[in-house]
Amino acid sequence: MAETEKRIAGYNGLTQTEPTLPTHYYVDAEHHEKELARLWYRNWVYVCRAEELDGPRAYRVFDIGSQQVLALRDQEGKLQAFHNTCRHRGSQLVQNKEGRLPGGLITCPYHCWAYDLEGKLRRLSGASPPPDFEKSEHSLYEVGIQEWKGFIFVHLDHANSQPLESIFSDAHILDNWHLADLVVGHTLRKSIRCNWKIFWENFSECLHCPHVHRELSATVPLYKQYLMEVRDDPEWEAHQSAGDPLFKPGLAEGKETWSTDGIACGEFFPDLTPEEIELGHTYCEGLPSLFVVGHVDYARTVRVLPLGPEETEIQSQWLFRPEVLSQPGFDAARVAAFAEQVIAEDSAVAELNQKGLHSIRHKRGVLMAEEYAVHDFHVWLKGQLD
Repeated sequence: MAETEKRIAGYNGLTQTEPTLPTHYYVDAEHHEKELARLWYRNWVYVCRAEELDGPRAYRVFDIGSQQVLALRDQEGKLQAFHNTCRHRGSQLVQNKEGRLPGGLITCPYHCWAYDLEGKLRRLSGASPPPDFEKSEHSLYEVGIQEWKGFIFVHLDHANSQPLESIFSDAHILDNWHLADLVVGHTLRKSIRCNWKIFWENFSECLHCPHVHRELSATVPLYKQYLMEVRDDPEWEAHQSAGDPLFKPGLAEGKETWSTDGIACGEFFPDLTPEEIELGHTYCEGLPSLFVVGHVDYARTVRVLPLGPEETEIQSQWLFRPEVLSQPGFDAARVAAFAEQVIAEDSAVAELNQKGLHSIRHKRGVLMAEEYAVHDFHVWLKGQLD
């Protein structure tokens, strides 16, 4: 039976007890390697904004599990991506994390094999190769690379990749934000001592919101009721018909956006619908590595990358229209402070969750009705592993 068929029509919540994933999924190194191989190396993974690879010969190096990817623009500005590995004896090619290649070749620092920016082998070291050696058979290992709305994704198994848009919860839900035209105004990067799945699980429920996110819950009334969406409430029809302010969708009265004072930092995005303005935050998820939030005055991204069974890197960026960033005295860090606090609060409880999982008695947990999206995440994960 489909997961949605197990639920009451119109109501999001779980109607039966569901177990969590087994505890070893969060702490076991062997299982972590299985997830890397079957999930992270077989899906589109978000790495950076297009503006962060700006112009011909710009490059960046990214670690996805144990794999290192070299993403660059060739001489014509076209995106290319390869394993950061020489085809001679496997040396690392590029050592710096980002920069601009000095010329039209990628040269191995070990034996000076050189490749053009499309990955083709152009030059060897030594006087002469064996007679049967074919340069055309020793191009760099290609990695899939594609842009979506100004976001760059890579795929380690590109020959078997699904369409990029298929990874999103709704690839068009943020069309009115014109994300490709926005630029990065502020970046937060941090390492969290928890498994990457714990971060996504925390993102997928609001049972923790009233006592962990006090300021956020004052901004979003539903969060104070332990709910993410109107229909997470089993009595949603009655509460919405009555106009109960405790169950109001979107932001609290007088709030325009997620900020310390609730006031937008500039004019609203001009193409937003009245519903998008009233809601105040529109989410788009792209598992396993990205979610994007559209607010009335800026967009916010969170990139998730696993560093190990019990460590995760989080990068959040705040995206603005260029004219907003160019305003005299504009302070993107001040705008970001509100959500930075939310991320800090989430990080703290995620680390608590990770520590508690080391109990020798705890084999798995149990989900409550409001944790339906956590269950959906678990179903997705098990499907990936199978």
